[in-house]
Amino acid sequence: MLTGKTIIVTGAASGIGAATARLVQTWGGRVIAVDRHEPADAVDAFFRADLSDRATVDALVAALPDGAHGLANIAGVPPTRPAAEVLRVNLIGLKHLTAGLVPKLADGAAIVNLASLAGLDWAESLPAIRDSEDLGFEEVEAFCERHGIAGARSYFFAKEALVAWTHRNRWTWRDRGIRMNAVSPGPIDTPILPDFLASFGDRARAEMAVMDRPGRPEDIAPAVAFLLSDASAWIRGANVPVDGGMHAYVQARRHGL
Repeated sequence: MLTGKTIIVTGAASGIGAATARLVQTWGGRVIAVDRHEPADAVDAFFRADLSDRATVDALVAALPDGAHGLANIAGVPPTRPAAEVLRVNLIGLKHLTAGLVPKLADGAAIVNLASLAGLDWAESLPAIRDSEDLGFEEVEAFCERHGIAGARSYFFAKEALVAWTHRNRWTWRDRGIRMNAVSPGPIDTPILPDFLASFGDRARAEMAVMDRPGRPEDIAPAVAFLLSDASAWIRGANVPVDGGMHAYVQARRHGL
């Protein structure tokens, strides 16, 4: 499904990013990996970058080749990191990288953002989301203080804003055939899963208790890879839950189903 395509995958050294990079290659694509650490698996090209730093992101944009057919924005940090760092990597750096790369992408390219079930309530955060639209790297601390964003709330907000940004850009580059979508996993079975659940509180632990198991990177990668393929060309601005039914469970409970 990706034969002949070049896909940029951020966060490609571990977790969902590594699983996505492997699947892209299995489906015939060429992988350009971006991460702070070199991937253990073979990739077609590797660029080391820290997405929390504007100068590094700008240098990365300049160094990446023209003509990529897809961008998978998977790099991220957990809610156990400082709030400002979470926003810089998971939102500001992601958006800055994407905006810089769009002119270099091939016509018809696909952009896939890794959001989260944590972004479910994005519509309740619209004032802060609107305030973050043009937020710069150097303004993050003041923004967090202004909106009371601390601790795990930084992760929730970053994912809420990312879902909203995906919806907003449903047709932004339609004249070039470039589309943007998001994938929202629930809890993923990685070494930091206990940290995530501890950060998200009693509600998250209670919801996790009804699941048969946490997700795995290999559960999420096929959805990302599909949205990078031409088979998803008519899906635009969507946020696709890939969470074993958790999104449906939360919505059904809220509406009495």
